[in-house]
Formats: sequence, structure tokens, C-alpha cells
Amino acid sequence: MGLFDKKYCSVCGEKIGFLGNRKLEDGNLCKDCARKLSPFFSERRHSTVAEIEEQLAYREANKERVAAFHPTRTINCREYLILDEDKRQMIVTDHRNWKDENPDVIDFADVTGCDLDVVESRRELYYRNSEGKNVSYEPKRYEYSYAFNMTVAVNNPYFTEIPLRINQNEVKNRMGADYHRAELAAAEIRDILLGIRADNRKAVEEAAAPKKAVVCPYCGATTTPDEKGCCEYCGAPVGQ
Repeated sequence: MGLFDKKYCSVCGEKIGFLGNRKLEDGNLCKDCARKLSPFFSERRHSTVAEIEEQLAYREANKERVAAFHPTRTINCREYLILDEDKRQMIVTDHRNWKDENPDVIDFADVTGCDLDVVESRRELYYRNSEGKNVSYEPKRYEYSYAFNMTVAVNNPYFTEIPLRINQNEVKNRMGADYHRAELAAAEIRDILLGIRADNRKAVEEAAAPKKAVVCPYCGATTTPDEKGCCEYCGAPVGQ
């Protein structure tokens, strides 16, 4: 096939316009189908048509989870970290109208960790000499800026990391108020995410713990409560 031959999307079958092709390992993807993929997905070029179709099915099912998602807490970074603490779920999005963007709904159980990286950048400062040229100071002077980047590790079949930029605006002074606010925000988010991980681990351990035998106060039998905490003989509630 030539460079300018007509191409068709291997997923939806529509004709792909000029410069609109997104290559797959064994086919082509139009930009409309590509826009439906998770924003955290980065392996498109190494994915097969079948794998893309599976992800698009997951993304379609995710719309129902978005519709049922009810925020109980929002943390503003450059993106929005939004929690539904009742359903133990979260989303990360850079859109105010997030329901229209179908953000991936992540179960708290799928958060496996987080890592903060404070990136320092510097830019040399110059002064203009008598000839109108930019000249370095002696010794050289620099302006520094800092980016607070957090990576949230998750268990998901289509991506393993969610990036978060903590500071919304440029932070220049390491001793200034903006830097301190970014530190506090990063610590808050890390505590929340690690708390989520710890709570989930505790819940898993409690669920896996062997049930203890108790004496039923109603029928007097020694019983191991069922999943609802009821006596296996008379069905009365005995707890754990």
C-alpha cells in the first residue's frame, strides 16, 4: 500500500482522514476512536486491534460508573482528585465538567502506592550591556522553579500510573509560601492515598481472618457465624 492510499479504522470501519491515522500493532485507529481511550493509556502503538476493542468496551462500561459516582471530597491540584468515599472510589481529571469526559473510576482497592518527585529547573539570568546584548553575570545568576509531581500507582489492565501535578502555578522560591503550600498539599494527598491503601489492606485482612466459634444466646449451640453474622443452626444474629 502506498503512503497516500485510503485507510480505514480497524475498529469502527470509518475512513481515516489525512493525518488522522493512529497506528496499531496490527491495524489502524481513527482519531475519534483514539479519543475514547483512557487518557492514562500510553501503549497504543504496541496494542493489537483486539486489545483496543477490549479497552473501548471497558471505557463504555466505565460511563455507568461515572454516572453513579457522587463526589464527597475534591482536592484541587493542577488536576482534580475527586473522591467518592461512600463507594470507595476516586477519579483524576483536568476537566471541571468531568462527567462529560468519562474519567476512569478507580476503586480504592486498586490504589497500590504513590511517589512524590520535586523537580528543580533553572534558567540563567542575563543583563543587557551597553551594546544591547544579553550578557551573563559574573558569577552567573539563575532563577529556579519547582514542580511537585506525584505518581499514583494503580492496578488496572490498561495503565499502571496516574500522574498528578500538585502545584497549579509556578513555584520559584524554595523558601516562599507557594513552595510551602505545595509541600502541604503533597503531604495531604499522600496521606489520603496511603490511608486508602492501609484501610483496604486492613479490610482484606479482616475478611480473610478465620471466624471464631461463639455460643448462640438464642439456641445455646456453639456455632461459627455465617457471612451475615448469624447462627448456623437457628439463624439468629450472633455477630462475630
